[in-house]
Amino acid sequence: MLLDIVPREIALSDVLLPGLLPIFVGCLLLLWLLDSLIGRYGLYRFVWHPPLFRLALFACLFGLAGLLLLH
Repeated sequence: MLLDIVPREIALSDVLLPGLLPIFVGCLLLLWLLDSLIGRYGLYRFVWHPPLFRLALFACLFGLAGLLLLH
């Protein structure tokens, strides 16, 4: 079912890119937005290791986006 929704490759001027690339870039943009909001309101003071938190947040966002594709 996932293969019906997301193409395996995207052709971009004779270069084949993975089909999950737009979802990856979208998750990066969402992470950038959330990171700026968390930093603006000073919520990183409650986090033990901010870079590790950012990585975990990105993994959760990308995993959630992948699961939403299956639904």
